[in-house]
Amino acid sequence: MSQPNPDVSRPAAGPDRAQSAANFRAALHAITAHRDDYAAQRATFAWPQLGTFNWADDVFRPLSEACGDAPALVWDGGQQSYAELERQANRIGRLLQAGGVQPGDHLLLMLSGVPELWAILIAAIRIGAVVLPATTLLPAHDLPDRLRRGEVRHVITEVAEAAKFEGLSGFTRYALGDAGPGWTDLLAGAAQQSPERLEGHPTHATDPLLLYFTSGTTHQPKLVMHTQQSYPAGHLSTLAWLGLRRGDVHWNISSPGWAKHAWSTFFAPLTVGAAVVVNSERFDARRTLELLVSLGVTSLCAPPTVWRMLIQQPLERYRGQLSNAVGAGEPLNPEVIEVVQRAWGLTIRDGYGQTETTAQVGNTPGQPVRPGSMGRPLPGYTVALIGPDGQEGQEGELSLQLHPRPLGLMAGYAGDPERSAAVLGGAYYGTGDVVRRDEDGYLYYVGRTDDVFKSSDYRISPFELESLLIEHPQVAEAAVVPSPHPERLSVPKAYIVTVSGAVPGRELAQDILAFARDRLGPHKRVRRVEFADLPKTISGKIRRVDLRAHAARLERGDLEFWEEDFGGEGGSGQ
Repeated sequence: MSQPNPDVSRPAAGPDRAQSAANFRAALHAITAHRDDYAAQRATFAWPQLGTFNWADDVFRPLSEACGDAPALVWDGGQQSYAELERQANRIGRLLQAGGVQPGDHLLLMLSGVPELWAILIAAIRIGAVVLPATTLLPAHDLPDRLRRGEVRHVITEVAEAAKFEGLSGFTRYALGDAGPGWTDLLAGAAQQSPERLEGHPTHATDPLLLYFTSGTTHQPKLVMHTQQSYPAGHLSTLAWLGLRRGDVHWNISSPGWAKHAWSTFFAPLTVGAAVVVNSERFDARRTLELLVSLGVTSLCAPPTVWRMLIQQPLERYRGQLSNAVGAGEPLNPEVIEVVQRAWGLTIRDGYGQTETTAQVGNTPGQPVRPGSMGRPLPGYTVALIGPDGQEGQEGELSLQLHPRPLGLMAGYAGDPERSAAVLGGAYYGTGDVVRRDEDGYLYYVGRTDDVFKSSDYRISPFELESLLIEHPQVAEAAVVPSPHPERLSVPKAYIVTVSGAVPGRELAQDILAFARDRLGPHKRVRRVEFADLPKTISGKIRRVDLRAHAARLERGDLEFWEEDFGGEGGSGQ
Protein backbone atom coordinates (compact mmCIF):
# COMPACT_ATOMS: atom_id res chain seq x y z
CA MET A 1 0.00 0.00 0.00
CA SER A 2 1.27 3.48 -0.88
CA GLN A 3 2.18 5.72 2.00
CA PRO A 4 0.31 9.00 2.54
CA ASN A 5 1.86 11.67 0.33
CA PRO A 6 4.11 13.96 2.38
CA ASP A 7 3.30 16.91 0.13
CA VAL A 8 -0.25 17.08 1.50
CA SER A 9 -0.86 17.91 5.14
CA ARG A 10 -4.14 16.60 6.51
CA PRO A 11 -6.01 19.23 8.54
CA ALA A 12 -8.53 18.70 11.29
CA ALA A 13 -11.32 16.32 10.31
CA GLY A 14 -13.84 19.04 9.43
CA PRO A 15 -17.48 18.28 8.67
CA ASP A 16 -18.64 14.67 8.80
CA ARG A 17 -19.77 12.86 5.68
CA ALA A 18 -23.42 13.88 5.87
CA GLN A 19 -22.61 17.55 6.48
CA SER A 20 -19.97 17.58 3.74
CA ALA A 21 -22.50 16.21 1.26
CA ALA A 22 -25.04 18.83 2.35
CA ASN A 23 -22.47 21.59 1.94
CA PHE A 24 -21.67 20.33 -1.56
CA ARG A 25 -25.35 20.33 -2.52
CA ALA A 26 -25.76 23.90 -1.28
CA ALA A 27 -22.81 25.08 -3.39
CA LEU A 28 -24.15 23.18 -6.41
CA HIS A 29 -27.54 24.83 -5.96
CA ALA A 30 -25.94 28.29 -6.05
CA ILE A 31 -24.47 27.43 -9.46
CA THR A 32 -27.52 25.80 -11.04
CA ALA A 33 -30.16 28.16 -9.61
CA HIS A 34 -28.38 31.19 -11.09
CA ARG A 35 -27.14 29.57 -14.29
CA ASP A 36 -27.83 32.64 -16.45
CA ASP A 37 -27.09 35.34 -13.86
CA TYR A 38 -23.37 35.96 -13.46
CA ALA A 39 -23.73 38.53 -10.69
CA ALA A 40 -26.06 36.34 -8.63
CA GLN A 41 -23.78 33.32 -9.04
CA ARG A 42 -20.77 35.29 -7.84
CA ALA A 43 -22.72 36.75 -4.93
CA THR A 44 -24.29 33.53 -3.62
CA PHE A 45 -21.60 30.95 -4.30
CA ALA A 46 -19.04 29.86 -1.74
CA TRP A 47 -16.73 26.87 -1.91
CA PRO A 48 -18.23 24.05 0.19
CA GLN A 49 -16.58 23.19 3.48
CA LEU A 50 -15.67 19.51 3.22
CA GLY A 51 -14.25 17.00 5.67
CA THR A 52 -15.02 13.32 5.07
CA PHE A 53 -16.00 13.31 1.41
CA ASN A 54 -16.06 10.84 -1.46
CA TRP A 55 -17.55 12.17 -4.71
CA ALA A 56 -18.45 8.70 -6.00
CA ASP A 57 -20.52 7.93 -2.90
CA ASP A 58 -21.73 11.36 -1.85
CA VAL A 59 -22.53 12.91 -5.24
CA PHE A 60 -22.68 10.32 -8.01
CA ARG A 61 -24.52 7.52 -6.17
CA PRO A 62 -27.55 9.62 -5.14
CA LEU A 63 -27.59 11.20 -8.59
CA SER A 64 -27.62 7.75 -10.23
CA GLU A 65 -30.59 6.80 -8.04
CA ALA A 66 -32.43 9.99 -9.02
CA CYS A 67 -31.66 9.69 -12.74
CA GLY A 68 -32.25 5.93 -12.96
CA ASP A 69 -32.71 4.89 -16.59
CA ALA A 70 -31.74 8.30 -18.00
CA PRO A 71 -28.62 8.04 -20.17
CA ALA A 72 -25.27 8.79 -18.55
CA LEU A 73 -23.22 7.78 -21.60
CA VAL A 74 -24.24 7.77 -25.26
CA TRP A 75 -22.30 6.64 -28.32
CA ASP A 76 -22.92 5.68 -31.92
CA GLY A 77 -25.06 2.58 -31.54
CA GLY A 78 -25.52 2.45 -27.79
CA GLN A 79 -25.90 4.07 -24.41
CA GLN A 80 -25.57 3.35 -20.68
CA SER A 81 -27.95 4.65 -18.05
CA TYR A 82 -27.00 6.24 -14.75
CA ALA A 83 -28.27 3.16 -12.90
CA GLU A 84 -26.25 0.82 -15.13
CA LEU A 85 -23.12 2.92 -14.74
CA GLU A 86 -23.44 2.80 -10.96
CA ARG A 87 -23.85 -0.99 -10.98
CA GLN A 88 -20.86 -1.46 -13.28
CA ALA A 89 -18.74 0.76 -11.04
CA ASN A 90 -19.66 -1.43 -8.06
CA ARG A 91 -18.60 -4.58 -9.91
CA ILE A 92 -15.26 -3.06 -10.94
CA GLY A 93 -14.63 -1.65 -7.48
CA ARG A 94 -15.06 -5.09 -5.94
CA LEU A 95 -12.75 -6.68 -8.50
CA LEU A 96 -10.01 -4.11 -7.84
CA GLN A 97 -10.33 -4.54 -4.10
CA ALA A 98 -10.08 -8.32 -4.49
CA GLY A 99 -6.99 -7.82 -6.65
CA GLY A 100 -5.21 -5.89 -3.94
CA VAL A 101 -5.94 -2.24 -4.76
CA GLN A 102 -5.87 -0.47 -1.40
CA PRO A 103 -6.87 3.08 -0.41
CA GLY A 104 -3.99 5.38 -1.36
CA ASP A 105 -2.54 3.03 -4.00
CA HIS A 106 -1.51 4.71 -7.25
CA LEU A 107 -3.25 3.38 -10.34
CA LEU A 108 -2.16 4.27 -13.90
CA LEU A 109 -5.23 4.42 -16.16
CA MET A 110 -4.30 4.32 -19.86
CA LEU A 111 -7.51 4.11 -21.87
CA SER A 112 -8.98 5.71 -24.96
CA GLY A 113 -12.54 7.02 -24.99
CA VAL A 114 -14.20 3.65 -24.30
CA PRO A 115 -17.39 3.39 -22.23
CA GLU A 116 -15.67 1.38 -19.46
CA LEU A 117 -13.49 4.39 -18.60
CA TRP A 118 -16.26 6.11 -16.66
CA ALA A 119 -17.15 3.12 -14.47
CA ILE A 120 -13.46 2.49 -13.74
CA LEU A 121 -12.94 6.09 -12.62
CA ILE A 122 -16.00 6.02 -10.39
CA ALA A 123 -14.85 2.71 -8.90
CA ALA A 124 -11.34 4.01 -8.25
CA ILE A 125 -12.65 7.12 -6.50
CA ARG A 126 -15.04 5.01 -4.44
CA ILE A 127 -12.35 2.65 -3.11
CA GLY A 128 -9.89 5.46 -2.39
CA ALA A 129 -7.30 4.79 -5.12
CA VAL A 130 -5.16 7.60 -6.54
CA VAL A 131 -5.52 7.73 -10.33
CA LEU A 132 -2.85 8.73 -12.85
CA PRO A 133 -4.68 9.23 -16.16
CA ALA A 134 -2.49 8.64 -19.23
CA THR A 135 -3.21 9.00 -22.92
CA THR A 136 -2.88 5.97 -25.18
CA LEU A 137 -0.68 8.18 -27.39
CA LEU A 138 2.03 7.93 -24.74
CA PRO A 139 5.03 6.10 -26.25
CA ALA A 140 6.48 3.08 -24.48
CA HIS A 141 9.77 4.83 -23.74
CA ASP A 142 7.94 7.39 -21.56
CA LEU A 143 6.35 4.77 -19.32
CA PRO A 144 9.30 3.96 -17.03
CA ASP A 145 9.48 7.61 -15.92
CA ARG A 146 5.71 7.79 -15.40
CA LEU A 147 5.66 4.58 -13.40
CA ARG A 148 8.64 5.60 -11.26
CA ARG A 149 7.68 9.21 -10.54
CA GLY A 150 4.03 8.27 -10.16
CA GLU A 151 4.82 5.43 -7.71
CA VAL A 152 2.40 3.26 -9.67
CA ARG A 153 1.19 0.03 -8.04
CA HIS A 154 -1.52 -0.95 -10.56
CA VAL A 155 -2.13 -0.47 -14.30
CA ILE A 156 -5.38 -0.60 -16.26
CA THR A 157 -5.15 -0.40 -20.05
CA GLU A 158 -6.53 -1.82 -23.29
CA VAL A 159 -5.32 -5.03 -24.88
CA ALA A 160 -3.78 -3.08 -27.75
CA GLU A 161 -1.64 -1.08 -25.31
CA ALA A 162 -0.43 -4.01 -23.17
CA ALA A 163 2.75 -4.53 -25.20
CA LYS A 164 4.02 -1.11 -24.10
CA PHE A 165 4.44 -2.52 -20.60
CA GLU A 166 6.60 -5.49 -21.60
CA GLY A 167 9.80 -5.65 -19.55
CA LEU A 168 8.38 -3.39 -16.82
CA SER A 169 7.55 -4.66 -13.35
CA GLY A 170 6.39 -3.69 -9.88
CA PHE A 171 2.66 -3.38 -10.54
CA THR A 172 -0.45 -5.49 -11.04
CA ARG A 173 -1.95 -5.50 -14.53
CA TYR A 174 -5.54 -5.24 -15.74
CA ALA A 175 -6.68 -5.09 -19.37
CA LEU A 176 -10.07 -4.66 -21.02
CA GLY A 177 -9.95 -8.17 -22.39
CA ASP A 178 -7.48 -11.04 -22.61
CA ALA A 179 -3.97 -9.55 -22.89
CA GLY A 180 -2.16 -12.78 -22.13
CA PRO A 181 -0.15 -14.12 -19.18
CA GLY A 182 0.27 -11.76 -16.25
CA TRP A 183 -2.78 -9.69 -17.13
CA THR A 184 -6.20 -9.87 -15.47
CA ASP A 185 -9.18 -9.53 -17.79
CA LEU A 186 -11.01 -6.69 -16.03
CA LEU A 187 -14.24 -7.08 -17.98
CA ALA A 188 -14.54 -10.82 -17.42
CA GLY A 189 -13.56 -10.48 -13.77
CA ALA A 190 -15.98 -7.65 -13.07
CA ALA A 191 -18.83 -9.63 -14.61
CA GLN A 192 -18.41 -12.18 -11.80
CA GLN A 193 -18.76 -9.53 -9.06
CA SER A 194 -21.92 -8.26 -7.36
CA PRO A 195 -23.44 -5.04 -8.75
CA GLU A 196 -25.03 -4.20 -5.40
CA ARG A 197 -24.09 -1.19 -3.33
CA LEU A 198 -20.37 -0.99 -2.57
CA GLU A 199 -19.64 1.17 0.42
CA GLY A 200 -16.96 3.69 -0.43
CA HIS A 201 -13.79 4.35 1.51
CA PRO A 202 -14.23 7.30 3.91
CA THR A 203 -11.72 9.54 2.15
CA HIS A 204 -10.89 12.98 3.51
CA ALA A 205 -11.35 15.98 1.23
CA THR A 206 -7.60 16.65 1.23
CA ASP A 207 -6.56 13.07 0.39
CA PRO A 208 -4.87 12.74 -3.03
CA LEU A 209 -7.14 11.61 -5.84
CA LEU A 210 -5.59 12.50 -9.21
CA LEU A 211 -2.03 12.90 -10.46
CA TYR A 212 -1.66 14.56 -13.85
CA PHE A 213 1.50 14.87 -15.86
CA THR A 214 1.42 18.24 -17.61
CA SER A 215 1.88 18.39 -21.36
CA GLY A 216 5.46 19.64 -21.09
CA THR A 217 5.59 22.24 -23.90
CA THR A 218 8.85 23.75 -22.60
CA HIS A 219 10.17 21.35 -19.94
CA GLN A 220 9.88 17.93 -18.37
CA PRO A 221 6.24 17.30 -17.47
CA LYS A 222 5.34 18.27 -13.90
CA LEU A 223 3.22 15.95 -11.77
CA VAL A 224 0.16 17.89 -10.62
CA MET A 225 -1.65 16.58 -7.54
CA HIS A 226 -5.38 17.07 -7.08
CA THR A 227 -7.37 15.96 -4.07
CA GLN A 228 -10.75 14.48 -3.28
CA GLN A 229 -12.08 18.06 -3.25
CA SER A 230 -9.96 20.13 -5.65
CA TYR A 231 -11.33 18.47 -8.79
CA PRO A 232 -14.60 16.79 -7.69
CA ALA A 233 -15.85 19.93 -5.90
CA GLY A 234 -13.56 22.44 -7.57
CA HIS A 235 -15.27 21.76 -10.87
CA LEU A 236 -18.35 23.57 -9.66
CA SER A 237 -16.63 26.57 -11.26
CA THR A 238 -16.33 24.58 -14.50
CA LEU A 239 -20.02 23.75 -14.29
CA ALA A 240 -20.80 27.47 -13.96
CA TRP A 241 -18.95 28.07 -17.21
CA LEU A 242 -20.38 25.08 -19.13
CA GLY A 243 -23.93 25.70 -17.96
CA LEU A 244 -24.89 22.02 -18.18
CA ARG A 245 -28.30 20.86 -16.96
CA ARG A 246 -29.93 17.51 -16.31
CA GLY A 247 -30.94 15.95 -19.62
CA ASP A 248 -28.28 17.71 -21.71
CA VAL A 249 -26.24 15.61 -24.13
CA HIS A 250 -22.72 16.98 -23.79
CA TRP A 251 -19.82 16.25 -26.11
CA ASN A 252 -16.39 17.33 -24.99
CA ILE A 253 -13.83 16.67 -27.71
CA SER A 254 -10.86 15.90 -25.53
CA SER A 255 -8.69 12.84 -25.14
CA PRO A 256 -8.62 10.81 -21.91
CA GLY A 257 -5.39 11.29 -20.02
CA TRP A 258 -5.59 15.07 -19.94
CA ALA A 259 -7.15 17.26 -17.29
CA LYS A 260 -9.72 18.77 -19.66
CA HIS A 261 -11.26 15.32 -20.05
CA ALA A 262 -11.93 15.19 -16.31
CA TRP A 263 -13.27 18.75 -16.39
CA SER A 264 -15.84 18.47 -19.11
CA THR A 265 -16.37 14.76 -19.75
CA PHE A 266 -16.53 13.49 -16.20
CA PHE A 267 -17.03 15.70 -13.14
CA ALA A 268 -19.17 18.53 -14.51
CA PRO A 269 -21.74 16.49 -16.49
CA LEU A 270 -21.91 13.62 -13.98
CA THR A 271 -22.58 16.07 -11.17
CA VAL A 272 -25.83 17.39 -12.69
CA GLY A 273 -27.27 14.43 -14.62
CA ALA A 274 -26.22 15.26 -18.17
CA ALA A 275 -25.36 12.55 -20.69
CA VAL A 276 -21.78 12.36 -21.97
CA VAL A 277 -20.88 11.48 -25.56
CA VAL A 278 -18.36 8.63 -25.77
CA ASN A 279 -16.26 8.52 -28.90
CA SER A 280 -12.84 7.02 -29.56
CA GLU A 281 -12.75 7.48 -33.34
CA ARG A 282 -9.89 9.38 -34.93
CA PHE A 283 -11.06 12.96 -35.35
CA ASP A 284 -12.71 13.78 -38.65
CA ALA A 285 -14.57 17.07 -38.98
CA ARG A 286 -17.38 15.81 -41.23
CA ARG A 287 -17.92 12.67 -39.14
CA THR A 288 -17.99 14.77 -35.96
CA LEU A 289 -20.74 16.97 -37.37
CA GLU A 290 -22.76 13.94 -38.46
CA LEU A 291 -22.56 12.45 -34.95
CA LEU A 292 -23.46 15.82 -33.48
CA VAL A 293 -26.81 15.54 -35.23
CA SER A 294 -27.46 11.79 -34.90
CA LEU A 295 -26.68 11.68 -31.15
CA GLY A 296 -28.82 14.71 -30.38
CA VAL A 297 -25.94 16.67 -28.88
CA THR A 298 -27.14 19.81 -27.08
CA SER A 299 -23.78 21.04 -25.76
CA LEU A 300 -20.41 20.97 -27.55
CA CYS A 301 -17.04 21.76 -26.01
CA ALA A 302 -13.94 21.69 -28.22
CA PRO A 303 -10.45 23.18 -28.37
CA PRO A 304 -9.64 25.89 -30.92
CA THR A 305 -7.84 23.42 -33.19
CA VAL A 306 -11.07 21.43 -33.56
CA TRP A 307 -13.22 24.52 -34.02
CA ARG A 308 -10.88 25.71 -36.78
CA MET A 309 -11.37 22.41 -38.61
CA LEU A 310 -15.12 22.38 -38.09
CA ILE A 311 -15.62 25.84 -39.62
CA GLN A 312 -14.12 24.56 -42.88
CA GLN A 313 -17.22 22.36 -43.22
CA PRO A 314 -20.75 23.52 -44.22
CA LEU A 315 -21.81 24.10 -40.61
CA GLU A 316 -25.29 25.31 -41.51
CA ARG A 317 -26.25 21.73 -42.43
CA TYR A 318 -25.38 20.34 -38.99
CA ARG A 319 -27.04 22.47 -36.31
CA GLY A 320 -29.16 19.59 -34.98
CA GLN A 321 -30.29 20.19 -31.37
CA LEU A 322 -27.18 22.11 -30.37
CA SER A 323 -27.92 24.99 -28.00
CA ASN A 324 -24.59 25.45 -26.22
CA ALA A 325 -21.07 25.88 -27.66
CA VAL A 326 -17.91 26.39 -25.62
CA GLY A 327 -14.18 26.34 -26.26
CA ALA A 328 -11.09 25.89 -24.12
CA GLY A 329 -7.58 24.51 -24.17
CA GLU A 330 -5.97 27.47 -25.89
CA PRO A 331 -7.34 30.97 -26.62
CA LEU A 332 -10.13 31.02 -29.20
CA ASN A 333 -9.62 33.35 -32.14
CA PRO A 334 -12.47 35.85 -32.79
CA GLU A 335 -12.72 34.80 -36.45
CA VAL A 336 -13.80 31.29 -35.42
CA ILE A 337 -16.50 32.67 -33.14
CA GLU A 338 -17.86 34.83 -35.97
CA VAL A 339 -18.11 31.93 -38.43
CA VAL A 340 -20.00 29.73 -35.93
CA GLN A 341 -22.30 32.60 -35.04
CA ARG A 342 -23.24 33.11 -38.68
CA ALA A 343 -23.82 29.40 -39.33
CA TRP A 344 -25.55 28.28 -36.14
CA GLY A 345 -26.71 31.46 -34.43
CA LEU A 346 -24.69 30.38 -31.39
CA THR A 347 -21.84 32.23 -29.75
CA ILE A 348 -18.92 30.06 -28.64
CA ARG A 349 -18.24 30.88 -25.01
CA ASP A 350 -14.53 30.77 -24.33
CA GLY A 351 -13.13 29.65 -20.99
CA TYR A 352 -9.76 29.42 -19.31
CA GLY A 353 -8.11 27.13 -16.78
CA GLN A 354 -5.10 24.90 -16.31
CA THR A 355 -4.21 21.36 -15.29
CA GLU A 356 -3.32 22.91 -11.94
CA THR A 357 -6.82 24.36 -11.51
CA THR A 358 -10.43 24.04 -12.54
CA ALA A 359 -11.99 26.67 -14.82
CA GLN A 360 -10.89 30.08 -13.51
CA VAL A 361 -12.31 32.47 -16.11
CA GLY A 362 -15.13 32.07 -18.59
CA ASN A 363 -18.03 33.49 -20.52
CA THR A 364 -20.99 32.09 -18.61
CA PRO A 365 -24.47 31.39 -20.07
CA GLY A 366 -26.78 34.33 -20.59
CA GLN A 367 -24.03 36.93 -20.52
CA PRO A 368 -22.85 39.10 -23.42
CA VAL A 369 -19.69 37.79 -25.05
CA ARG A 370 -17.16 40.43 -26.05
CA PRO A 371 -15.02 39.68 -29.12
CA GLY A 372 -11.64 38.35 -28.10
CA SER A 373 -12.47 38.07 -24.40
CA MET A 374 -12.11 34.85 -22.44
CA GLY A 375 -14.71 36.13 -19.98
CA ARG A 376 -14.71 37.11 -16.35
CA PRO A 377 -13.56 35.36 -13.15
CA LEU A 378 -15.78 32.38 -12.35
CA PRO A 379 -17.47 31.77 -8.99
CA GLY A 380 -14.94 30.95 -6.29
CA TYR A 381 -11.97 32.64 -7.98
CA THR A 382 -10.55 36.09 -7.22
CA VAL A 383 -7.92 37.17 -9.72
CA ALA A 384 -5.28 39.88 -9.87
CA LEU A 385 -3.16 41.01 -12.81
CA ILE A 386 0.40 41.31 -11.57
CA GLY A 387 2.87 43.35 -13.60
CA PRO A 388 6.65 42.90 -13.85
CA ASP A 389 7.02 45.32 -10.93
CA GLY A 390 4.94 43.04 -8.69
CA GLN A 391 2.03 45.49 -8.55
CA GLU A 392 -1.58 44.95 -9.58
CA GLY A 393 -2.72 46.65 -12.76
CA GLN A 394 -4.99 46.36 -15.77
CA GLU A 395 -2.53 44.12 -17.60
CA GLY A 396 -0.20 41.51 -16.17
CA GLU A 397 0.19 37.88 -15.22
CA LEU A 398 -3.16 36.33 -14.38
CA SER A 399 -2.80 35.38 -10.72
CA LEU A 400 -5.10 33.77 -8.18
CA GLN A 401 -5.42 35.18 -4.70
CA LEU A 402 -4.38 32.50 -2.19
CA HIS A 403 -5.94 34.02 0.91
CA PRO A 404 -8.49 32.51 0.94
CA ARG A 405 -7.25 29.69 -1.25
CA PRO A 406 -9.61 28.60 -4.05
CA LEU A 407 -10.81 25.03 -3.67
CA GLY A 408 -10.13 24.24 -7.32
CA LEU A 409 -6.39 24.81 -7.03
CA MET A 410 -4.01 21.84 -6.95
CA ALA A 411 -2.46 20.62 -3.72
CA GLY A 412 0.99 20.99 -5.29
CA TYR A 413 3.51 19.23 -7.51
CA ALA A 414 4.00 15.68 -6.27
CA GLY A 415 7.58 14.92 -5.30
CA ASP A 416 8.67 18.52 -5.76
CA PRO A 417 8.11 20.45 -2.51
CA GLU A 418 10.46 23.26 -3.58
CA ARG A 419 8.47 24.03 -6.72
CA SER A 420 5.20 23.67 -4.81
CA ALA A 421 6.36 26.20 -2.22
CA ALA A 422 7.54 28.57 -4.93
CA VAL A 423 4.15 28.74 -6.65
CA LEU A 424 1.84 28.32 -3.65
CA GLY A 425 3.76 29.90 -0.79
CA GLY A 426 3.04 33.57 -1.47
CA ALA A 427 0.02 35.82 -1.78
CA TYR A 428 -0.76 34.72 -5.35
CA TYR A 429 -0.55 31.69 -7.60
CA GLY A 430 0.76 32.91 -10.97
CA THR A 431 -0.63 31.14 -14.02
CA GLY A 432 2.17 32.20 -16.38
CA ASP A 433 -0.36 33.82 -18.74
CA VAL A 434 -0.51 37.56 -19.40
CA VAL A 435 -3.97 39.09 -19.78
CA ARG A 436 -5.49 42.55 -19.85
CA ARG A 437 -8.76 43.71 -18.29
CA ASP A 438 -11.27 46.18 -19.68
CA GLU A 439 -13.33 48.67 -17.72
CA ASP A 440 -16.12 46.11 -17.11
CA GLY A 441 -13.89 43.34 -15.82
CA TYR A 442 -13.67 41.25 -19.01
CA LEU A 443 -10.28 39.59 -19.49
CA TYR A 444 -8.37 39.29 -22.77
CA TYR A 445 -5.52 36.88 -23.40
CA VAL A 446 -2.19 38.45 -24.39
CA GLY A 447 0.15 35.45 -24.27
CA ARG A 448 2.34 33.27 -22.10
CA THR A 449 4.82 35.24 -20.06
CA ASP A 450 7.60 33.49 -21.98
CA ASP A 451 5.86 33.89 -25.39
CA VAL A 452 5.39 37.67 -25.37
CA PHE A 453 8.41 39.35 -26.94
CA LYS A 454 9.74 42.75 -27.97
CA SER A 455 10.39 44.12 -31.44
CA SER A 456 11.93 47.61 -31.72
CA ASP A 457 11.05 48.04 -28.03
CA TYR A 458 7.35 47.34 -28.70
CA ARG A 459 5.68 44.49 -26.81
CA ILE A 460 4.27 41.86 -29.19
CA SER A 461 1.42 39.49 -28.35
CA PRO A 462 1.68 36.36 -30.54
CA PHE A 463 -1.98 35.56 -29.92
CA GLU A 464 -3.13 38.88 -31.37
CA LEU A 465 -1.15 38.31 -34.57
CA GLU A 466 -2.22 34.67 -34.85
CA SER A 467 -5.87 35.67 -34.49
CA LEU A 468 -5.51 38.05 -37.39
CA LEU A 469 -3.61 35.61 -39.59
CA ILE A 470 -6.26 32.88 -39.41
CA GLU A 471 -8.76 35.38 -40.78
CA HIS A 472 -6.95 34.93 -44.10
CA PRO A 473 -9.08 32.46 -46.07
CA GLN A 474 -6.14 30.15 -46.85
CA VAL A 475 -4.67 29.97 -43.33
CA ALA A 476 -5.84 27.13 -41.09
CA GLU A 477 -3.37 27.59 -38.21
CA ALA A 478 -0.62 30.03 -37.33
CA ALA A 479 2.02 30.35 -34.63
CA VAL A 480 4.07 33.53 -34.20
CA VAL A 481 7.51 33.66 -32.56
CA PRO A 482 10.38 36.17 -32.56
CA SER A 483 12.95 35.92 -35.35
CA PRO A 484 16.30 37.69 -34.82
CA HIS A 485 16.81 41.02 -36.59
CA PRO A 486 20.01 43.12 -36.54
CA GLU A 487 18.21 46.43 -35.94
CA ARG A 488 14.88 45.60 -34.33
CA LEU A 489 16.20 42.89 -31.97
CA SER A 490 13.52 40.62 -33.34
CA VAL A 491 10.59 40.66 -35.76
CA PRO A 492 7.42 38.57 -35.78
CA LYS A 493 7.71 35.37 -37.80
CA ALA A 494 4.63 33.29 -38.53
CA TYR A 495 4.66 29.55 -39.07
CA ILE A 496 1.65 28.81 -41.26
CA VAL A 497 -0.49 25.72 -41.86
CA THR A 498 -2.72 26.22 -44.89
CA VAL A 499 -6.26 25.01 -45.44
CA SER A 500 -6.81 21.97 -47.62
CA GLY A 501 -6.25 22.80 -51.28
CA ALA A 502 -4.08 25.88 -50.74
CA VAL A 503 -0.65 25.87 -52.36
CA PRO A 504 2.17 27.05 -50.06
CA GLY A 505 4.69 29.17 -51.91
CA ARG A 506 5.93 32.63 -52.81
CA GLU A 507 2.61 33.94 -54.13
CA LEU A 508 0.64 32.90 -51.05
CA ALA A 509 3.34 34.21 -48.72
CA GLN A 510 3.22 37.60 -50.42
CA ASP A 511 -0.56 37.66 -50.11
CA ILE A 512 -0.45 36.76 -46.39
CA LEU A 513 2.18 39.41 -45.64
CA ALA A 514 0.11 42.03 -47.48
CA PHE A 515 -3.03 40.89 -45.66
CA ALA A 516 -1.31 41.38 -42.31
CA ARG A 517 0.36 44.64 -43.34
CA ASP A 518 -3.00 46.20 -44.22
CA ARG A 519 -4.45 45.35 -40.81
CA LEU A 520 -1.57 45.94 -38.40
CA GLY A 521 0.48 48.89 -37.30
CA PRO A 522 4.11 48.93 -38.49
CA HIS A 523 5.44 47.92 -35.07
CA LYS A 524 3.28 44.77 -35.01
CA ARG A 525 3.74 43.74 -38.61
CA VAL A 526 4.38 40.08 -39.44
CA ARG A 527 7.59 40.32 -41.46
CA ARG A 528 8.46 36.67 -42.08
CA VAL A 529 6.38 33.59 -42.85
CA GLU A 530 7.22 29.94 -43.23
CA PHE A 531 4.88 27.18 -44.34
CA ALA A 532 5.39 24.20 -42.05
CA ASP A 533 3.60 21.73 -39.83
CA LEU A 534 3.39 22.95 -36.24
CA PRO A 535 5.16 20.79 -33.65
CA LYS A 536 2.71 19.79 -30.94
CA THR A 537 2.62 17.88 -27.70
CA ILE A 538 0.60 14.69 -27.57
CA SER A 539 -2.17 16.78 -25.98
CA GLY A 540 -2.29 18.99 -29.08
CA LYS A 541 -0.64 22.14 -27.74
CA ILE A 542 1.86 23.94 -29.95
CA ARG A 543 5.47 23.46 -28.86
CA ARG A 544 6.52 27.08 -29.21
CA VAL A 545 9.86 26.33 -27.62
CA ASP A 546 10.72 24.31 -30.74
CA LEU A 547 9.56 27.08 -33.06
CA ARG A 548 11.51 29.75 -31.17
CA ALA A 549 14.66 27.62 -31.37
CA HIS A 550 14.16 27.03 -35.08
CA ALA A 551 13.52 30.72 -35.81
CA ALA A 552 16.59 31.74 -33.83
CA ARG A 553 18.87 29.70 -36.10
CA LEU A 554 17.87 31.75 -39.18
CA GLU A 555 18.06 28.64 -41.33
CA ARG A 556 15.82 29.58 -44.25
CA GLY A 557 14.14 26.75 -46.08
CA ASP A 558 12.45 26.71 -49.48
CA LEU A 559 9.09 27.67 -47.96
CA GLU A 560 10.25 30.59 -45.81
CA PHE A 561 9.71 34.12 -47.11
CA TRP A 562 10.69 37.52 -45.74
CA GLU A 563 9.09 40.83 -46.61
CA GLU A 564 12.41 41.94 -48.10
CA ASP A 565 11.95 39.24 -50.74
CA PHE A 566 9.16 41.29 -52.26
CA GLY A 567 11.00 44.63 -52.53
CA GLY A 568 8.91 47.74 -52.02
CA GLU A 569 5.69 45.73 -51.59
CA GLY A 570 6.99 44.35 -48.29
CA GLY A 571 7.41 47.80 -46.79
CA SER A 572 10.55 46.87 -44.90
CA GLY A 573 11.55 50.46 -44.36
CA GLN A 574 8.88 51.18 -41.73
